[in-house]
Amino acid sequence: MVEKQSGSARTPTTSGRGRSVTVDRPGGRAGPGTPRRPVPPHPFHPVPDDGPAPPGGSSVPQSPTVPGASAPLALPARAVLLDMDGTLVDSGAAVERVWREWAREHELDPERVIAVAHGRQGYSTMAELLPDRPMEINHAENRRLLELETADLDGVVAIPGAAALLAALEDLPHALVTSADVPLATARMGAAGLRVPDLRITAESVGASKPDPEGFLKAAAALGVEPTDCVVFEDSPAGVRAGLAAGMRVIGVGTGTAALGADPALPDLTGVRVEPDGTGGLRVLIDPGPVAP
Repeated sequence: MVEKQSGSARTPTTSGRGRSVTVDRPGGRAGPGTPRRPVPPHPFHPVPDDGPAPPGGSSVPQSPTVPGASAPLALPARAVLLDMDGTLVDSGAAVERVWREWAREHELDPERVIAVAHGRQGYSTMAELLPDRPMEINHAENRRLLELETADLDGVVAIPGAAALLAALEDLPHALVTSADVPLATARMGAAGLRVPDLRITAESVGASKPDPEGFLKAAAALGVEPTDCVVFEDSPAGVRAGLAAGMRVIGVGTGTAALGADPALPDLTGVRVEPDGTGGLRVLIDPGPVAP
């Protein structure tokens, strides 16, 4: 669900798909949300004429490589949107345990199942792997798997740099955009010792799983910013594609994201800083250092 917690009044606003959602507004002053409609991908910079767009359908050109830079790479934005699993929280072992068992139950290749499941809601994974099965069965099994994942927190830890990034964002516009539901997101962030952002776009909030951009567009609308003014942190193919489809700049966390159009792609969050720019916006600063392949 779309959640924003504070000691304030709850007021209806309009999501990125025109649906009515409820968002708390600080100070208890009710006011209408800003309607946002999905827009096509729009890069921060024009595509240079002397080279193709990056793989994965992105028209966002590659920035100067972080290792060769003498100063931090500075990305202007008005909001930061954060995936959870694999981006803020290392939950890979728990995810694999649940999905390997599901693969065994259905006599499917577990490696294929895990590759498809990464970053998606469970019902979407099941629909791709078992295309002839009724969707109501997928939703029922997804609920069961969410309960299993919520109970399995063994080995769930924070990605390096995640706590510092969340602390820097505390007074700046940001949101969690995750394929997990509220109980699972709360459990994993708690197990990792991380602050849960006030605004959360979870599985309950959207009608379509990543790689559909709905979740990111809803987050931008709830924060009152244009999609092109958002920077996304993502680790999965589905998540990177969702962010790019929303028209947002995507920073990859972990291996494989650069090939999908994430720019830059980082091994973790240790070199990332965020600061206000003095005009109501913010800057995402990425220190020179290693990039992820």
